[in-house]
Amino acid sequence: MLELEWIVSFLMLGAFVGVMAGLLGIGGGGIMVPILTSLFLAQGVPVDKVVHLALGTSMASIIFTSLSSLRAHHANNAVIWDIVKGISGGVLLGTFLATFIAARANALYLAVFFSAFMAYVALQMFLNKKPSPDKNISGRSEVFFAGTGIGAISALVSIGGGSLTVPYLVWRNINMKKAIGTSAAIGLPISVAGTLGYLINGWANTSVEQYTFGFVYLPAVILISLTSFFCAPYGVKLAHHLPVPVLKKAFACLLMALSLKMLIAVV
Repeated sequence: MLELEWIVSFLMLGAFVGVMAGLLGIGGGGIMVPILTSLFLAQGVPVDKVVHLALGTSMASIIFTSLSSLRAHHANNAVIWDIVKGISGGVLLGTFLATFIAARANALYLAVFFSAFMAYVALQMFLNKKPSPDKNISGRSEVFFAGTGIGAISALVSIGGGSLTVPYLVWRNINMKKAIGTSAAIGLPISVAGTLGYLINGWANTSVEQYTFGFVYLPAVILISLTSFFCAPYGVKLAHHLPVPVLKKAFACLLMALSLKMLIAVV
């Protein structure tokens, strides 16, 4: 039976992730992975498996937020479905294969890679850097290979791919609004393939009594998804009343602090 303190912790994490997603338009992996790492360590999860469990659980939680985000952007005609169809094959392949690498990697190496990637994301957010449009997408082979790379990195750091997909699409002359909407749709195959990969590769760690399946801790997925789904609209409303550029800089600092804390915890 899950103790009340952990139930409250996962619900609060989901609420925070939901509000931040609505307010700043970011995915939850950068928040969830380091906080889940701390929570799982406090629950007694071994250090050599804690990052893997955090990555898999975060990826599974992103499925539900991706569905919600996809529906909202589709309703606003902000999804370019031709690009989604063209890139999904590469995304599915890259994400799924990268989980095999993650599952066999040392927890410290995963933490270092995660922290380095989040430092890059935080710096881009802090400086508010935007890619300059270059040329149009050259063909299906380009988006397939781009999707493979986006999926692979997304699996290793457990994100929906927005911090990679949006810059790529804008660089390829896609309007920012449609780039964000299309990226949200691409987040669904990333999260599904990533979750499947972490389930399969971590299956030896399955414990039905502890509700852990592969590298996915089911109670956390349910509780995080529940509150993040309902709290995201409040973040959207707050975006109209709060200084978002200032908050982005503060959030960038938070990302860095959380990533460093996770790195220290697994050393």
